[in-house]
Amino acid sequence: MTPDIAYGSLAPLLVVFGAGIASVLVEAFVPARRRYGTQMVVYLGGLATALISVVLLAGTRIVTAEGAVAVDGPALFLQGVTVVVAIGAGLLIGERTVIPSASRRKVLAGFAPQAAVAPGGSGERDAERAGFTQTEVFPLALFATGGLMLFPAANDLITLFIALEVLSLPLYVLCGMARRRRLLSQEAAVKYFLLGAFSSAFFVYGVALVYGYAGTVDFRGIADVVEAEGASSLILIGVAMMSVGLLFKVGAVPFHTWTPDVYQGAPTAITAFMAAGTKVAAFGAILRFFHTAVPGLEAGWAPVLWVIAALTMIVGTIVGVAQNDVKRLLAYSSIAHAGFLLTAVIAVQSAGATAMLFYLAAYATSTVGVFAVAGLVRDADGAEISDLRAWSGLGRRQPLVAGAFAVLLLALAGIPLTSGFIAKFAVFSAAVAGGAVGLVVIGVLTSAIAASFYVRVIVVMFFRDADAGGSDVRGSGVGGSGVAFARQPVTLAVVAIAAVLTLALGIAPQPLLDLAEAASTFAW
Repeated sequence: MTPDIAYGSLAPLLVVFGAGIASVLVEAFVPARRRYGTQMVVYLGGLATALISVVLLAGTRIVTAEGAVAVDGPALFLQGVTVVVAIGAGLLIGERTVIPSASRRKVLAGFAPQAAVAPGGSGERDAERAGFTQTEVFPLALFATGGLMLFPAANDLITLFIALEVLSLPLYVLCGMARRRRLLSQEAAVKYFLLGAFSSAFFVYGVALVYGYAGTVDFRGIADVVEAEGASSLILIGVAMMSVGLLFKVGAVPFHTWTPDVYQGAPTAITAFMAAGTKVAAFGAILRFFHTAVPGLEAGWAPVLWVIAALTMIVGTIVGVAQNDVKRLLAYSSIAHAGFLLTAVIAVQSAGATAMLFYLAAYATSTVGVFAVAGLVRDADGAEISDLRAWSGLGRRQPLVAGAFAVLLLALAGIPLTSGFIAKFAVFSAAVAGGAVGLVVIGVLTSAIAASFYVRVIVVMFFRDADAGGSDVRGSGVGGSGVAFARQPVTLAVVAIAAVLTLALGIAPQPLLDLAEAASTFAW
């Protein structure tokens, strides 16, 4: 039988995957000297077209491709956020670092000239001298974006697994492509790949168990069987194993151990893309699966998610307090935010969905901005410096950039007049309405503790002298006096936009809240 596919409703996905294919062809046929510019045009043009398609589809509520893909409010909202994140991250990816010196200007990319060569070997030195530029990152990022867009729209188990793999495989490769600290970058990629493979194995085995129970992979069909037959050990074990794969992607405890190593080792632009985009897509998939496929099993999965959310907030906050590396600190911040978002999953459906959509949009904006700033702090040779002790006095030398970074950090802390405060208030209010008062108490306490390590970064930048970094830091070549923000105008523009949006959503959040509420209804 010919499948019924509404191609117009799938336009955003088709455009992004089509741009990914075109980007591969650019790598194969366009001369090397023109490849970078062409890739940027294909990348940004494809994503801009996809964003326009998402806007034109607003209000659509259908299930197409034989029930495999849902095009509805939550899917379109999260696809729009994902595309915006990909555009911001793409600008960071494409930025070339300008390092001024007394003799000449050095221009470096953030990615290794040839990712396949051995770190520190003769092949890498030859590639450096030849001036090779890595442009394979663009098709990989486009395919990852397509997978991220499909993940929250997947309406059956097979499509959900395919989307999981499509978004994951390019990220495994991208994590190992950093120009600096190549061994650390490749170690991060291997850890991410191996642990991701294990989580995918749990996920697909859970899919098999759920199919064995329901006799269908369609979310609505599974919900009908659960309603008719009730819970059984088969479906409960299947949902638990699928949850391993989903919770791994958001970095929830106890599936969080990969997060700090990967965030630290990956190229900073990829960390920004992964930290924001993966959270958006994975929580969209979690929301759809738990509230459309297995809502009848809430008595079984809600208490487990309650415990995981509490542990995630506690571990992310407590361990984050002890971090002296900025990227690792932001990684544990990301873990804590996963716990905050899980409280929205436990909340009542309508209020929880609205709160989660707003939270994801606000969090993605702030996350791209903070990692953009983290990628700007470099030494005289262009190497990124994430040791917090070396950031002493940066706020006095570059007050605008450091000030924007402070605003973004305060948003992550949930300080009033920032988007983070409104987001946490919405999530905690929905959780209280859903009866998770104890979880909200834990969330408020951990938010108060987490504010300390965000404020510590601000104190180091603005209220500590550059010479206070310690002799051990300066002796290793990362002393405060030799650290500065790199001249990257595009990255600075991304930081400025993120800071402005963060303040705007904190002062006047109602338009986005209204949009999130209008988009919170599933297709069925």
